[in-house]
Amino acid sequence: MPTFDDSTTTSAPVEGVWKLLYDPARFPEWWAGVEAIEPPGPGGEGDFTMYPAGYPDFPMPQALRADGDGRKVTISCLVSDLVFAWRLEPLAEDDGTRITVHVEIPEAESHRLDAQRGVVSASLRSLAALAGAQSPRSATDAPRARG
Repeated sequence: MPTFDDSTTTSAPVEGVWKLLYDPARFPEWWAGVEAIEPPGPGGEGDFTMYPAGYPDFPMPQALRADGDGRKVTISCLVSDLVFAWRLEPLAEDDGTRITVHVEIPEAESHRLDAQRGVVSASLRSLAALAGAQSPRSATDAPRARG
């Protein structure tokens, strides 16, 4: 099974990143290629349904598992069996958060490995930037405007 890992850091605290990572409704804000998220329909499978950008007629049910300490979220596509395991670690002295993602791609989808690396890298950095921009710390750390 092909796998890869990626990570980055953000100035945002773990709780700020968690709010974006745990809430599927926020995914279109930072996850590249995600156009819309909906709750599963009656009798539908998964925890939410993701619609890829450009494919409004291609619903992809997803499962979301989260740990109780607000540091790990695993999202599994129930159509293509891709697994995205996200982990949040506070940096020393409350200097922000390290965001790590481990991706597993089944052999049947291995032709998508390079494309998924690009999408996950862009998404990871977008998540970090969005969390940093929404962090109260980022507003106080920003230089004052001149004028």
